Amino acid sequence: MSPALSLDDWRAGGSVFGYRGHEIFQRTGGDWSHGGRPVLILIHGFPTASWDWAHQWDALCERYRVAAIDMIGFGFSAKPADYAYSIQDQADLHETWLDRLGVSACHILAHDYGDTVAQELLARMIDRRAKGLAGLKILSVCFLNGGLFPEQHRATLTQRLLHSPLGPLLSRMMTRQRFESGLCEVFGPDTRPSKEMLDAFWSLAMTGGGMPRIGHKLLGYITERRATRDRWVGALVRSPVPMRVIDGALDPVSGVHMVEHYQSLVPNPDTVIIPHVGHYPQLEAPGEVLDAFLEFQSGMQKA
Repeated sequence: MSPALSLDDWRAGGSVFGYRGHEIFQRTGGDWSHGGRPVLILIHGFPTASWDWAHQWDALCERYRVAAIDMIGFGFSAKPADYAYSIQDQADLHETWLDRLGVSACHILAHDYGDTVAQELLARMIDRRAKGLAGLKILSVCFLNGGLFPEQHRATLTQRLLHSPLGPLLSRMMTRQRFESGLCEVFGPDTRPSKEMLDAFWSLAMTGGGMPRIGHKLLGYITERRATRDRWVGALVRSPVPMRVIDGALDPVSGVHMVEHYQSLVPNPDTVIIPHVGHYPQLEAPGEVLDAFLEFQSGMQKA
């Protein structure tokens, strides 16, 4: 299924802003002329970009003021070779950007690497509340397949190699065939990406000098998740806001095993499993993800 918005259309509808001397791609939609509608922030995963949300974009814009960026190192944003990539910095980037947009409260829909960024943003809000400080107010978080728990994250062979001492060399040796092979293995067997989507993913990875120069640096999040496990898992366990997990069951990285762990640790877990898809449910079952997200939001309004 091809998104309603092509990659070219997606880029044409966006703009850039500056962050620490680098250009960051942003896209907003919905009616921002007044504050009547809630704000929804979409946070993408590794190794793709905000275009991952193209299937749901128009429908979400009918209900929310929607905003998304390509995080630094991804998509149409800058990919500096000499940069300390981290989840903490990506959270700083989001807070800086939202402050520029004048957003003080938002819902979050996140995927994969973006889940961890959302966990850090949630942890920061919990810290501020404990100290009686103001700051970004998160209204709810919906997580798609991601490494919420480092002990349950099953990295692919490509990810493990890029995260090894061989990472810098393997990044430089990255070919389209290797890139596509690594990506396709996390999709469901009957929901693999089309050639059009693979073309777009490769284009996003190679824009701005190409992720092959920095892929090994971006994968530092694997170590960061382990080192910060108590903080980020603690944010889930102590969350003061509604959360839902929508998960593709066939994902070898963070599928059913991750959901079961979530259910065992998080109080009153709200989870939805989509049985026939893998790691990218928003691309593999876009309608089901949209329905599950809107049902979650509707349930909060009725509560």
